[in-house]
Amino acid sequence: MSQIISLTVHGRSYQVTCDEGQEGHLVKLAEHIDRKMAELEGSVGQLGEQRLLFMTCLLIADELSDAQRQVAGLVDGLKAGRPAAQPAAVTAPTGPSASEEQATRALDACAQRIEAIAQRLQGA
Repeated sequence: MSQIISLTVHGRSYQVTCDEGQEGHLVKLAEHIDRKMAELEGSVGQLGEQRLLFMTCLLIADELSDAQRQVAGLVDGLKAGRPAAQPAAVTAPTGPSASEEQATRALDACAQRIEAIAQRLQGA
């Protein structure tokens, strides 16, 4: 069942319809957009709300693009049988647990990248 919630970005309230259980997620997204807008406005000054919102969307889309590129690189590496975060000096694991080890390393690398992106977003 869908419901209407109110989200505030840059001092303006927007009514949005969402599925039940998605309210918290949408609130967090709106808060992220609001923080990015405030950060951008603080660095470049008032550009007009429409232009500020557009530039904020570009910044967020760029972050998303970076994250997608990183994930694609990890997936490609796994498909090619390369461990994702293995140091060059360490040889590839052998034996029946090699694929488990590679998957663990890939997940660790992905988690580290996601944490770095999250920290970048929180600091923004």
